[in-house]
Amino acid sequence: MEDVLDVYHRPYDIKYPMVCLDEASKQLITALRPDLPPKSGQVRRKDSEYKRNGTANIFMMFEPLKARRHVRVTDHRKRVDFAHPVRELVDIQYPEAEKIVLVMDNLNTHNIASLYEAFEPVEARRLAKKLEIHHTPKHGSWLNMAEMELSVLARQCLGQYFEIRDELAAEVQSWQDQRNAGSKAVNWQFTTADARIKLKRLYPEIIT
Repeated sequence: MEDVLDVYHRPYDIKYPMVCLDEASKQLITALRPDLPPKSGQVRRKDSEYKRNGTANIFMMFEPLKARRHVRVTDHRKRVDFAHPVRELVDIQYPEAEKIVLVMDNLNTHNIASLYEAFEPVEARRLAKKLEIHHTPKHGSWLNMAEMELSVLARQCLGQYFEIRDELAAEVQSWQDQRNAGSKAVNWQFTTADARIKLKRLYPEIIT
């Protein structure tokens, strides 16, 4: 926990951009009946019957110190699906960075092994050398600022039905562009000192 908090309090460095990465699934649904339009004093109403069309996965890559989001929608959440957004960070979003400081939770796909499953060893090693990875502790994914951005995305964008992945991706892209244009940043104030006081129960007890 303290490792991630220390990372959050580093000053901005263009050569070492700090990016938080997280993911969430979204069920794809076809409504079997059209919504009832809103009336005076009432909101739009949806019928409870629907058809499931599988799920899509949303990768949130968030650079809090620059208030930049890169959101990608994939069909699955396998290791290969994780590896491609990571390569995008290295080669497209931050090609001039010496290392990308990557904050993630401990999901079983969020590791270097995923790069080796997706790419040839030489390519996987090239990408791995560009990453400085910091994992949030078990049961501490709330420390990942990308999780906050996914929560905002869910409230502002994902409340409607999406039948196919392309519809979802287009809506997410529009949300990303608008939020980036507004420079919506995170005012992170929780410090290591706060953790040692407020989360004292999580620290081992030293018996003297």
